Parts: sequence; structure tokens; C-alpha cells
Amino acid sequence: MPRRHLVPVALFALTTISPGMAAPAAPDAARGQQLYARCAACHALTFDRVGPRHCGLLGRRAGSVPGFDYSSAMKKSSIVWNEKTLDQFLTNPLVMVPGSSMTYAGVPGASDRADLIAYLKSANSGAVCRVTP
Repeated sequence: MPRRHLVPVALFALTTISPGMAAPAAPDAARGQQLYARCAACHALTFDRVGPRHCGLLGRRAGSVPGFDYSSAMKKSSIVWNEKTLDQFLTNPLVMVPGSSMTYAGVPGASDRADLIAYLKSANSGAVCRVTP
């Protein structure tokens, strides 16, 4: 086979042999907003409910919203919320913070967690969270 044909053949082989190895989809904040409806049973962006508000979550130390009654386990944790710590916590809250009052079992799907985190990032940089005291 002539050399000029090798590159196209190799590229074709790479794209057809491993279709399951495509890059994962980017997190979808709009889908995350839909998933957040589950969280809204206990949380809101701008005010505390059974759980603390989520505006200002990213970069905040866990257990630090003034006036919210956190478990002592959450207050004593050294967690600072970022994408990685949120992903770990949302996977199984009671494994990451034993004694936490968050009794939700967790979000098992990695793409669901990524979408929720994308929504929280988007909301936290949006107007609704910028006007929160």
C-alpha cells in the first residue's frame, strides 16, 4: 500500500475500532438545574431550608454559613467546597463526613454529579447569587 494511503486508513481505523472511547460529554448546567430539583426538597440557592443555601458554596469552608445549624461533624470537617470535594461529597455524603445531618444517599452517576456541579458553578456566578447578602 502506498504511504500516502496509510494515514487516512490509520485514522479511519482509530475512529471505528474504539467508538466507546469518545471523550466524555462536557458537563451540562441546564441538565444540572433539572437535577437540582431533587436537592430543592432541602436546599435553595439564596436561603437556608433544612439544608444550607448554595449561593457562595464554591470556595466556602464546609459548615460555615452563619446562622445555619450544622452537625458538629460538618463544622469540624476541613472541607473547602470545590468541584472535587463536591463530587466526593455528592457520591456518598455520609462516607465523606460521617455524622453529617445530610441523610441523602448520594448521586450515583458521575455525569449527574458533573451536571449538578456545573449548575451550581453557573448559579454561583450568576445574578441570583451576586445579590445575596
